[in-house]
Amino acid sequence: MSSDQSLCGALHSVEQIADIRASSRLLVRELGVLDKVAAETELSLSAVHAILEIGNREQFNARDLGECLRLEKSTISRLVQSLLKQGLMERQASKQDARERILFLTPSGQKLFHKINYHANSRVSAALTTLSGDASSTVASGLSLYSQALQNSRLGKTSSRDSSVPVQIKSGYKPGIAGQITDLHARFYHKHSGFDLQFEATVGSGLADFLPRLRHPANQIWHIDYNGRLAGSIALDGEDLGDNIGHLRWFIMDDALRGTGLGKMLFQTALAFADEQQFDALHLWTFQGLDAARHLYESHGFELAEEYLGDQWGKNVMEQKFVRPTPEKLA
Repeated sequence: MSSDQSLCGALHSVEQIADIRASSRLLVRELGVLDKVAAETELSLSAVHAILEIGNREQFNARDLGECLRLEKSTISRLVQSLLKQGLMERQASKQDARERILFLTPSGQKLFHKINYHANSRVSAALTTLSGDASSTVASGLSLYSQALQNSRLGKTSSRDSSVPVQIKSGYKPGIAGQITDLHARFYHKHSGFDLQFEATVGSGLADFLPRLRHPANQIWHIDYNGRLAGSIALDGEDLGDNIGHLRWFIMDDALRGTGLGKMLFQTALAFADEQQFDALHLWTFQGLDAARHLYESHGFELAEEYLGDQWGKNVMEQKFVRPTPEKLA
């Protein structure tokens, strides 16, 4: 089954764009970006950012600061002069090149640096305590993806492969994988299909049966590792259907990674492995209404073979069976 509903990411709904813009405006206001001073200091937001960037880095000059903050040379010059005048920053000759002037925080600047960090950390921590479950991880990954997407858009990068988001596709067992994949399925399908404990139990028991069979060379499982967190999965079961038929199972993506193209990459990774096993056919099951997922399947040679009303998941739902012959038969 699959829930990757925006893999190709060509068009985005007006509602989705409006929601993101509204959230961005609220975020700006709540963080006090519109205030005259920032982070409970007497400094402007650009000055606070300058303090943070200089405090977090070594060998940082005015040119680097301008590129980081995306400010014009004249603006950076005035900002640096202001911080120098306030005794928060000083310039010293670089040890590598005496002609280069490196920016450093003075003891007063260091004190302010720690004050700003304390204030910001407290704000974020207080906000996260209002969230339930693993929503805080969703917030962290979502903000990381969105900020990276904005930067990629500004730089003219359109492919997810250009992104520096720390994501890896890994194969095989990892501790906790059954519970994490079950959790992804349970949360997504409860939200979108109203499934409950029977669905979660069925997914969990299926994984419990499958994982010990990973020793068989025709079986494999993959997951997306996002900053150490499982954020997507797919498996190839070469045994359960028999008759040399491969079974693609547990294909799902975390909400934060939908639309990045990673779901497509994960799916293609499983297909490449399946082709190496030389199955006579590949089968997968999904639910009616996952249109983007269906497009992904059909674009890789799968055809709808059956459609029927099933109740094994705790409620009646229209199930769909897709079949792909071997590449030789497709040709």
